[in-house]
Amino acid sequence: MRFRTVTLRRAMLAVAAIAFAASAAGTGVRGAHATQTTGDEPHYLLTAHSLAEDGDLDVRDDIAAEAYRPWHGAGLDPQEKVLSDGRMVSPHDPLLPALLAAPLALGGWVAAKVALAALAAALAALLLVVAVRRFGLPVGPSAVVVAVFAASAPFAVYGTQVYPELPAALAVVAAVGGFATPVAVIALPWLSVKYTLVAATLALLTLRRRWYLLGVYAAAAAVFLVAHKLWYGGWTPYAAGDHFGDSELTVVGHQPDYAGRARRLLGLLVDRTFGLAVWQPAWLLAVPALAALVARRERRWLLVGLPLAAGWLVATFAALTMHGWWWPGRQLVVVLPLAVLTVAAWAAVSRRRLAAVAALGATGVVTYAWLVVEAYWSGLTWVVDFFETSNPLVQAWRLVLPDFWQENAATWPLAALWTVVLGAAAGYAYTGTRRACGRSETRAPIGTISVDGRCERNVASPTVTR
Repeated sequence: MRFRTVTLRRAMLAVAAIAFAASAAGTGVRGAHATQTTGDEPHYLLTAHSLAEDGDLDVRDDIAAEAYRPWHGAGLDPQEKVLSDGRMVSPHDPLLPALLAAPLALGGWVAAKVALAALAAALAALLLVVAVRRFGLPVGPSAVVVAVFAASAPFAVYGTQVYPELPAALAVVAAVGGFATPVAVIALPWLSVKYTLVAATLALLTLRRRWYLLGVYAAAAAVFLVAHKLWYGGWTPYAAGDHFGDSELTVVGHQPDYAGRARRLLGLLVDRTFGLAVWQPAWLLAVPALAALVARRERRWLLVGLPLAAGWLVATFAALTMHGWWWPGRQLVVVLPLAVLTVAAWAAVSRRRLAAVAALGATGVVTYAWLVVEAYWSGLTWVVDFFETSNPLVQAWRLVLPDFWQENAATWPLAALWTVVLGAAAGYAYTGTRRACGRSETRAPIGTISVDGRCERNVASPTVTR
């Protein structure tokens, strides 16, 4: 047991170092050609600057003083509108600026991005701990899986992009792992109100055995609403934005076409430009991994499956667009660590599966490294033209993926083909797992995996962290 503990600690340090190095490597990559940051990034930093300098969310004086110039050289188009009391508050929740206020004050935008890279390292280490101690997976295979995903997109990109995605992913892993779960759940909406459904799902799962938390969550919700009404003039931060019209609900679109958005169920994974798989093909393995997870019918894995489904549905139907002014996968990052856990469980079954993760994952790591080098060498950006990479593997890979961004004659045939391929992979994984373990054995405790057609308990039984 002592040897195993030391091994886990070493593996934690290794994956944390890999995650930090991968994320920190992209610190100097520009968001757009004329600016270091773009989209919502400069506004998050502007609020962090206001908190550090004035101790409030009002950025009116910061905009007037052009405090954003160090990280946004071009003129800033304000997202904020003047509220009835004269304040200007960015339409973004305040927890990320609060986390970045001190680093920004001490070392500017570079220190703020390095702080995010440190969170990426913490995410990788904690994810490995949860895989091993919460779900009983072996250290070695889990470390390999965590490492390849941590060192590639989208985790490595959002390790320095100034968005709440990485901190939110860390909060989700903490909640699932049982590390200060109520605090982690309550933190999610304060990072962004779009995480409310994921937070609610996690809250409901924790209430199964701890009903006393219902009052804690109710009080937290009341504080959230009252604070937003006072600070932003509405129930969400979008009330303070100048581009949402008269209603905060227009953040999901003025006339949302939900039937049309259903294409994102597939597109979020395999879209030619904004899908996950084009930049890290190993994400495709999440499909059979999830099917195998369902086949095993282990209740504790609902902690993974249900929040993952909630996050995917929000990205599909609630997000204004899949093809946004950001790096691909932004709306999914919050729950992608849960997909990593499922892949780790799937890969732990055999060396052949682990080799598949390592091989596909290596292409994603190389793709990310190529992008970083290309960005410094030729000025490629994270937002404007990342898809114009000269990487021949990526350009060839994109030809067989459907293009939902600029639809063409091949879009829907390719979408149908990928639906069949992924469906077949899921079906094969499901039936194979059911056949291997048998109907009764699939209800075995966590720590039981399918090996050579039999259900066997891992050598090391899991330790549940509460």
